[in-house]
Amino acid sequence: MSIRIVPEDQLATNNNPAGSIPPLLFPNLKTLYQRRADRLRQLAAESPLDDYLNFSASICEAQQHVLNEFPLEIDLSDGLQKAAGTPPLDCTLFPRTPHWLKLLDALIAALKPGASEPVRLVLERLEHSPSLQREMMATQLLNQDFKHVPADKAPFIWAALSLYWGQMAAQIKGVGRAEYGENRQFCPVCASLPVSGVVTLGAITGLRYLHCSLCETEWHVVRAKCSNCEEMEKLHYWSLQDGSTNSEHAVVKAEACDDCGSYLKVIYQEQDPRADAVADDLATLWLDQRMEEKGLASSSLNPFLFPAS
Repeated sequence: MSIRIVPEDQLATNNNPAGSIPPLLFPNLKTLYQRRADRLRQLAAESPLDDYLNFSASICEAQQHVLNEFPLEIDLSDGLQKAAGTPPLDCTLFPRTPHWLKLLDALIAALKPGASEPVRLVLERLEHSPSLQREMMATQLLNQDFKHVPADKAPFIWAALSLYWGQMAAQIKGVGRAEYGENRQFCPVCASLPVSGVVTLGAITGLRYLHCSLCETEWHVVRAKCSNCEEMEKLHYWSLQDGSTNSEHAVVKAEACDDCGSYLKVIYQEQDPRADAVADDLATLWLDQRMEEKGLASSSLNPFLFPAS
């Protein structure tokens, strides 16, 4: 099954039946970054990764500040009509405006005062980089050409791009419609990889949604099916608590598929309502190491941890 975005003016004839599972949840950015920062700091208090989790939290707090100070106003109606069933904000095709550079500069300005000396030097180098160079690094990140972007600069560039794409996704006037097709492992809005899956609370309790690593959109993928290849026969679930009495109630588990050799972490908000798709994924790097030791490859991308190649 794939998910297509139906423009608002076509909803009368194309809307999903009443009571059906919403295939797509556009981002609500109002407090998203601050809640993520709070979760990162909470996890840092009990983690050997505390320095990096707190560093990531500072970026999220800067994102929340910049979101409020530099809102994006853009008309996406024409692009949505032309998308014709493809991701309307495809990150490899959608033409960026200079507004994302303004967001990057604002993030740098917000982060510099409280940054450590090594981080401040990175921010200053990025701040004084020519726009063309910054645009090139952004394109390489969006094309998953990670090895050509310095690892110390990538999280800041992605944070600005995420703010840019997240604001666009939040302004889409339409709904998601589930259709037959493939590639549900990619975001239906911007075609990016998920950061993790989230088993939700609230009106959609118990459903699994994949959370986009770029635009913060969430899209539904049924549980007990590999989110990467959609096979169901050879799935296994692992957690850091395996072998203990707490494994059944783990907040984070890795869903591993022997068919395609990949894994994706799933965040269970029913076990902790504060759990966050990005924060809890980042705080469980030991689980990634365990999966890699089993010869499995991640099918996701965390915005604070880019692969070397």
